[in-house]
Amino acid sequence: MTHETMPLLSVRDLRIAFRVDKHRTSAALKGVSFDVPDNTTVALVGESGSGKSVSSLAVMGLLPPETTIVDPASRIAFAGRELLGLPLAARRALCGKDIAMIFQEPMSSLNPVFTVGFQIGEVLRQHMGMDKRAARARTLELLAEVGIPDPARKIDAYPGHLSGGQQQRVMIAMAIACEPRLLIADEPTTALDVTIQKQIMDLIARLQRERRMAVLFITHDLGLVGEIADRVIVMRHGEVREEGTAAQVFGAPQDAYTRALLHCRPSLDARPLRLPVIDDYLAGRVLAGAQLPQRVRGTNPDDAPLLVVKNLAKSFWTREGLFGKREFKAVEDVSFTLARGKTLGVVGESGSGKTTVGLTLLRLHRATGGSALFEGRDLVAMSDREFQPYKRRIQIIFQNPYASLNPRFTVGQILLEPMRIHGIGAHEAERAALARTLLGRVGLPDAAYGRYPHEFSGGQRQRIAIARCLTMQPEILVCDESVSALDVSVQAQVLNLLQDLQDEFGLSYIFISHDLSVVKYISDQVMVMQNGGVVEVADADALYRNPQHPYTKSLLAAIPRGV
Repeated sequence: MTHETMPLLSVRDLRIAFRVDKHRTSAALKGVSFDVPDNTTVALVGESGSGKSVSSLAVMGLLPPETTIVDPASRIAFAGRELLGLPLAARRALCGKDIAMIFQEPMSSLNPVFTVGFQIGEVLRQHMGMDKRAARARTLELLAEVGIPDPARKIDAYPGHLSGGQQQRVMIAMAIACEPRLLIADEPTTALDVTIQKQIMDLIARLQRERRMAVLFITHDLGLVGEIADRVIVMRHGEVREEGTAAQVFGAPQDAYTRALLHCRPSLDARPLRLPVIDDYLAGRVLAGAQLPQRVRGTNPDDAPLLVVKNLAKSFWTREGLFGKREFKAVEDVSFTLARGKTLGVVGESGSGKTTVGLTLLRLHRATGGSALFEGRDLVAMSDREFQPYKRRIQIIFQNPYASLNPRFTVGQILLEPMRIHGIGAHEAERAALARTLLGRVGLPDAAYGRYPHEFSGGQRQRIAIARCLTMQPEILVCDESVSALDVSVQAQVLNLLQDLQDEFGLSYIFISHDLSVVKYISDQVMVMQNGGVVEVADADALYRNPQHPYTKSLLAAIPRGV
């Protein structure tokens, strides 16, 4: 691009702060400048709090006006037209037609009470002036273009009837309906399985080429960026740290923070004893490319079995007609052995049954067949009274700590409640002392005891959830996508914590995830699931080195590997 060429989107010295209260403000962007040329994909990369999503929302005009302070010297220009200060109606018309956005969580963006056809058609009627018949015909074309199977039937489906990947495709169809010149994609694949993620990335890349539109792609996953971006902008703490072509940023990163981001993520080729975090690189404690001590993983015949699962099955029934029922087999004939002090990784796409296995072992779902022998006792066959003592021995860490922590309880109350229920500790003072000790054990300050969950970051909330599990002194932890929504550095901290706890207490983990790099790092053995059944089980290194099943091969082939 020559100096005379005007970029499609130009952001100059963007400074934004948010009002905390009457007397305080918090700076979110501190003079951010970047360009998005026409017919180009630019990636905005950084951890939570870096300002990347605030930048995109500022472009779209979606920041709350009552709490947002924009510096008068800031400039955002689209095709030479200044956006800041544009009247609301003009901004809305522009952002609905020429600039479109895909959000991270489609179910927060799609209205659950309207069909997907109505919602896409509404965009066409509003911005393109189409009548109902023309809008429906165009909606069918859009659903087919984004790869929705059987568009004639899915057009009348509600968002809740679609899978996560299909919901995201509907969001993309809605975004491209008016043929925008700029598409902003804000973490559009973060919660998706690796194969669905690859499909969505390929779809965005294809649409960008065919429609010759510009794409501003926002993510914290640098491995993903290398497969789609022409240019990369790295942000931290509201500032741009580095900018360049994807080849430059990946091949010869200039900023220490960029180098740290590139090396924090678990690698398929190495398994260090501890994952380095961002601060390790910035402080010079670890040099990029340095050879770190490695951890050996795997199982052997002498490992003492702690949990032996045989032919586990779980079905759900839906009503069909007035009196009929239809059976859906979510899990069928699943068998595995979990050794004491070892980690079993469970991988597979959404709907494969991996989470159902975990919830069934905890009896949050009732098994419809099979057995789960814990030290010789069958958890499946026990009565509720017999299972009561086992509740504390098998605990679960959920994916979303926002939903699993009571917002009305302080952290202290969250930790004390399960100890009271299970009679752990002789008295309240002993329980409180244990709770404070566990907070320190998961890397949180003593002051956290009296604070509420909303006062913590996502990674800190996940640490609180882990501390709550540890109050039960469990022997098995089921980790259900427990690090998948975290930034690479926070993810590394939580994985290090889980590893430390396993080393210290001999915990056994069932680690459920769609992130195959993370599973390879932390697992001794990996079980691959598809359509409710097990297709392959092997030691982690052996499975990744030489997968036997075609489905396993397809999962491994979909892992983003950067440039």
